[in-house]
Amino acid sequence: MKKQFLVCLLISNLFMHAQSNSQLRVTESASYTDDVKSIDILSIHTSKSGETTIIRSGKKEFLFDIFDSKLNKTFSKIAAIQNDEKYVGDLFYDDQVKLFTVDSPEKNERILYCHTLNLLTKSYTKTTIFKTTVEKNQSLFSTKNKHKTSFALSPNGNYFAIATDNILKNKNSYTIRVYESKNENLVFTKSYQEDEEKTFEHNDLYVNNEAVVYSLGKLYINGSADKKAQGDANYQFVLNKISKDKTSFVLLDLEKEHIKSLSISNIKNELHLIGFYSELNINRIKGGCDFIIDTENLSVKSKKIQNLPKQVYEDLYGDRTSERRAEKQKELRNFEIDYMLKDKDENTYLIAEEFYITQMYVNSGAYGGYMQTVYHYDDILILKFSPTGELLWGRSIFKRANTPSYNAFVKDQSLHIILNSGKNLTEKEDGRTKLSKSLLESTSLYDVEYTKTGEVTYNKIQDNKENEFYLPFYGTYEANKFIMMNDGRRKKTFMTLE
Repeated sequence: MKKQFLVCLLISNLFMHAQSNSQLRVTESASYTDDVKSIDILSIHTSKSGETTIIRSGKKEFLFDIFDSKLNKTFSKIAAIQNDEKYVGDLFYDDQVKLFTVDSPEKNERILYCHTLNLLTKSYTKTTIFKTTVEKNQSLFSTKNKHKTSFALSPNGNYFAIATDNILKNKNSYTIRVYESKNENLVFTKSYQEDEEKTFEHNDLYVNNEAVVYSLGKLYINGSADKKAQGDANYQFVLNKISKDKTSFVLLDLEKEHIKSLSISNIKNELHLIGFYSELNINRIKGGCDFIIDTENLSVKSKKIQNLPKQVYEDLYGDRTSERRAEKQKELRNFEIDYMLKDKDENTYLIAEEFYITQMYVNSGAYGGYMQTVYHYDDILILKFSPTGELLWGRSIFKRANTPSYNAFVKDQSLHIILNSGKNLTEKEDGRTKLSKSLLESTSLYDVEYTKTGEVTYNKIQDNKENEFYLPFYGTYEANKFIMMNDGRRKKTFMTLE
């Protein structure tokens, strides 16, 4: 018994050393009372001058607020919207945010609006970008991606591009529109991937400083199933290059790989298409992949397919089970890409969260019961790639949650994962650290920090109290600081990490 106590004490001490206070400087703003109840944050950004804008949705309006560098409110605007007007994406550059909405005044009519908020002049405008008609009550943006990937801003901020679907009765067609950011003048409109049989599923969008657009997605070979009868992929990834004068494309060579989605990253003036791959189906992960594109010749310059590192399995399953899973190259499942980040050396971090839905029966007593939908936002997967596409390391976070719960940013070559968990992190006997909250346990805000070589520390930022529960998922990292809002309905405060 005494030996068991000493072992438990040793493990506890080791974990206390691993769990320390965050090295980030933490400040909180003065609280203020909000005019309208809303925690539905659509967009939050911070300018280089230190001003922050937050855009939220109400029942029949959007709420536009601007705060100074000390997070005191300096501007507020309540903008009425149409009954069927929906948020579809936003772009931010320097002192201006553009928020895009689609209105459907008629069954086959679509209007794309742009709500522009200027942080410098404290002004708001709403303009019409374009009007169009659709067939079969079609959506303009039917991408299946978790993030809004149909809008892109050029690195210099001079142009923005919009990718829309234009599915016609007897033809699949897709459209790119490019505009000047300053005045929203149309530069050009181009249709691409027009085909009577093959359908294109948009994945990501990139526009360069010369207003040349790259649209990445899946081109289905026969129908819209992800697999052929023989088990091979029923699609090819295609990168479309679209300029004012012409369109062209390149197909990516897939062998045994099944890839759910790829993201575009400009690394040292080369386009990288980065994602996860599987040998079973698109909902599983065996490793990471990186396609480097020669944009001049529009060809695949290199292709790297690399298995998950053993450390990923150790973080998720513990020492013994991870050995077996790594040797058998067991594939993970149900992960969705959330973030693709770069550090100052142009290394890329690909971060995904396990997401799935289950149903459970809830007994209501004498009157029977009902089925309840449960959303699972569980483990986090992290892969770090070099500028040449080599997989440098991989880690994972063993966690359980029922709501979107985390955010990520890179500061001084360290990766920070900010999330809420139970007040006392659980150290398993097999070496794993579990981030979750038990039924009656209070919560704390944590900074899970990874060094440039992948070593991890669990840093507590604060123990949460009443109105001091912050929402990392809706935060933003810009101008070298991370800002997030609390979840109070009317009494609002901000926390800054820098």
